[in-house]
Amino acid sequence: MNWTCKKFEDLKPRELYSIMHLRNQVFVVEQKCIYQDADNKDIYCHHLMARKNNTLIAYARILPAGIAFMEVSIGRIVTSPSQRRTGIGRILLQKSIEQTYLLYGKVPIRIGAQLYLKKFYESFNFQPTGPHYLEDDIEHIEMVLP
Repeated sequence: MNWTCKKFEDLKPRELYSIMHLRNQVFVVEQKCIYQDADNKDIYCHHLMARKNNTLIAYARILPAGIAFMEVSIGRIVTSPSQRRTGIGRILLQKSIEQTYLLYGKVPIRIGAQLYLKKFYESFNFQPTGPHYLEDDIEHIEMVLP
């Protein structure tokens, strides 16, 4: 498995295409959620990618403070359906946290988590910070890793 993290402007067209393909496959098609995934935040982010045999299998974006939340944040955390139940999701989140600390120092990290994954994020010491809310008709909760 090969991990890379790049600023938006350093992404190659094929990398960007594979990122958008995976995000659409999971967030739009699989989760049946019609929304604009290209939200104009990607251009400010670092993009963490895991490839296996030249295929994108896991991805997350790291957002500077002030883009999605007042704190630095991690979003669009996604794994390929073909890689589920392999532990790649845990590795992805751990690498996302490590990369965030490398980029911004040991700062609090905020996420907008899908509610059904709350316990998963709590296992990494993320703590809920407010009530549940609907985003694109999916229940979410804000969480912070202090």
